[in-house]
Amino acid sequence: MTIRFDGQVAIVTGAGGGLGREHALALAARGAKVVVNDLGAARDGSGGSATAAEAVAEIEAAGGEAMANAASVTDSAAVEAMVAEVMARWGRIDILVNNAGILRDKSFAKMELADFQLVMDVHLMGAVHCTKAVWEIMRTQNYGRIVMTTSSSGLFGNFGQANYGAAKMALVGLMQTLAIEGAKNDIRVNALAPTAHTRMTEDLQGLPLEALGPELVTPGLIYLVSRDAPTRAILAAGAGGFERAYVTLTQGDFAVGPDAPEQIAARFEAISDRENEIVPEMGAAQGMIELTKAQKHHGA
Repeated sequence: MTIRFDGQVAIVTGAGGGLGREHALALAARGAKVVVNDLGAARDGSGGSATAAEAVAEIEAAGGEAMANAASVTDSAAVEAMVAEVMARWGRIDILVNNAGILRDKSFAKMELADFQLVMDVHLMGAVHCTKAVWEIMRTQNYGRIVMTTSSSGLFGNFGQANYGAAKMALVGLMQTLAIEGAKNDIRVNALAPTAHTRMTEDLQGLPLEALGPELVTPGLIYLVSRDAPTRAILAAGAGGFERAYVTLTQGDFAVGPDAPEQIAARFEAISDRENEIVPEMGAAQGMIELTKAQKHHGA
């Protein structure tokens, strides 16, 4: 069946260009009323422009409904005011796409702490501010779809992006917990890890940028915010390819006693063995596996 969003309202942050713009246009094309949020800042977070208004004009020219908003996601009061404006105009919020982001790339040795903090503020706390502002609305509706924009830099690391990687992996942790807490109210929370040619990736070497259009990522986003969306999924997307990423836990081994560090060193390969690894339903699974090993060791 065709995925549609008729009667639904979506907020997309960082929607003035790149991935966010493609997300906003696609949601509108499928019937959603879209809030195009964008501060209009440069890639490093400086400055500002009217990019959100331009995207709204494009949506309206195609017969859709949209509104522009220039709130900074780092400003919780401005985000709350945006949400209040949306509720006053359209009366509900069904979808939140946390897409706003900046880059302040440098090796960790050369990185100023202010650059680390700002990237965390925009990516992580920006998503927290926006999600917190819509959370009770979605709980009251017993419906909501939220996507965090993560990155392979967070999932797997990337030189020169300690700040960005830390923020992007933190968003996965946020997604994991909110998906658990939101389940009873049909709030489904997922993460999207895109590879796309945008201003965020224009300096990368070795990528066939002509094959990495942001529009090739957006189908994954559309699925993750649909009525039949999964929850707690990490979907990787780029160049028309889609993959799942997982945080897994091996079965491990047991080591106690004065020489426990040496036992771990000797059996580290066994501890790392991925046979029968699991994707835990929640964090308590780690403790259960460890207690099971302890009980077995003690003959319980």
